[in-house]
Amino acid sequence: MERDLQVLTEKNLETVFGLQFVETECKIHNLFIDTLAFDPENKTFVIIEYKRDSSFSIVDQGFSYLSLMLNNKADFVLAYNEAQNKNTKREDFDWSQSRILFIARSFSTHQQNAINFKNMPFELWEAVQYENEILQYRRIETSNTAESFTQMKNITGNTQKVAREVKKYTEEDLVGSDGELHDLYMSLKDQITQMFPNLIPNPRKIYVAFQAPDNWRNIFNINKIRGGLKVDIMRSKPKDFDDPQKKLKPMERSREYYGQDIAMLEIKNTKDIRYAMLIIQQAYDRFIKEFGT
Repeated sequence: MERDLQVLTEKNLETVFGLQFVETECKIHNLFIDTLAFDPENKTFVIIEYKRDSSFSIVDQGFSYLSLMLNNKADFVLAYNEAQNKNTKREDFDWSQSRILFIARSFSTHQQNAINFKNMPFELWEAVQYENEILQYRRIETSNTAESFTQMKNITGNTQKVAREVKKYTEEDLVGSDGELHDLYMSLKDQITQMFPNLIPNPRKIYVAFQAPDNWRNIFNINKIRGGLKVDIMRSKPKDFDDPQKKLKPMERSREYYGQDIAMLEIKNTKDIRYAMLIIQQAYDRFIKEFGT
């Protein structure tokens, strides 16, 4: 039942999606949001909608909710402050990374194709029930064509406003489409995908996170720095690795800002990639040991 799925998801938001619960059945004007959540890593709101059938329009409903958010930011901030007992302001949030999660037993081919654009701020998650009361949340990955949803025909009012303020970032936003930085990133990414074909790059505003399937936790992030790239290895200290060249450094105040230890490795040229892969292999093994696949 849709309500049962909602209750179960809300009780396990942090475990399944890494999100903080804000409010259930959140009413803003004449619309009800099934679950309002907050992404503490990216400091943005996430709207979750649960569906029992495949007859609804993802695009129409998704843009309607995002438009509701952008037109009523103060109401969302108030809901967050009341839930978390905080005193934040609108400028404390990153509205550009807001997104919608649709959760259902299954999605039609038409619905999956409807979000098959490289910067569509929607995610589809199937809730698959197995024996012994086991429930799996499985994200539907799209091919993310080169076309942007802003290039869709007949986009009007709500969609245009969302397109101006909300952005699902791509790898090109971080490293560009050509040049030395792009080539260095692609060389590193090629090595990563060859060694770990199951890992999924998840571009954010200032980094690309690499994640295991259906696991919200970042194993490591790739950032750009002056003259190269930086690999941030999550939940790690330099002493956790076999690092004979002592290239790993601790991120200062990472516990204060991110609530965890982070070890950093700089990559300035293609020669550094081989050494980086030795470290990334260890990071992957540590992650699998702690969280499984």
